[in-house]
Amino acid sequence: MSGRFIAIEGIDGAGCGAQTELLKENLNPRLSRPVLHLRYPNYNNPIGSTIHEFLHGAFKLNVETQFILYALDMLNDMNIIKDSLRRGRIVLSDRYFLSTIAFQGVQGFPLEKALKFAELFDIVKPDIIFYLKVSPETSMIRKKKEKTNLDIFEKDIEFRKRVSQQYDYLAENNVFGKWITIDAEKSIEEVFEDIKKAVEKII
Repeated sequence: MSGRFIAIEGIDGAGCGAQTELLKENLNPRLSRPVLHLRYPNYNNPIGSTIHEFLHGAFKLNVETQFILYALDMLNDMNIIKDSLRRGRIVLSDRYFLSTIAFQGVQGFPLEKALKFAELFDIVKPDIIFYLKVSPETSMIRKKKEKTNLDIFEKDIEFRKRVSQQYDYLAENNVFGKWITIDAEKSIEEVFEDIKKAVEKII
């Protein structure tokens, strides 16, 4: 079996984390090698820790610095992603470069420049990108139930609406990979069934 790279994307509250965990649990018992499970931002490394501080208002960053910081978080793992795919492993990412394109894109970072950066630094394209589509209003309700200390992006409903529109554009145009849009307004179990059916076709 050749390696496959699956990314799960969506606005805050779309359920990316939950669906990534479910897919990992479903795939691991069936594969000869364990799934490489990634999550971005990765708050367990120094880059991700800096992003966490930024998101919770410790300091401000212009959009160019934000883009570089988020991109570096992923570039730090690029060798292990490439090696895992060469070895035939499934790479599963809870958010990926598409989040950076979406979140920093609505703040003014040009899509063309982002894609050129990806080309220059050989950022791996996913084989499939699941877009968990949920309304900004639903996502806000979910995040408020999940935690009380929302970050600077999570608490801004207007920003969330713009990011949602950006994701719609990326998915409709298959930017940086093949996108599959999933109705994430449904229950966790129903959403997972939709994802699982699509994954069965590529592994």
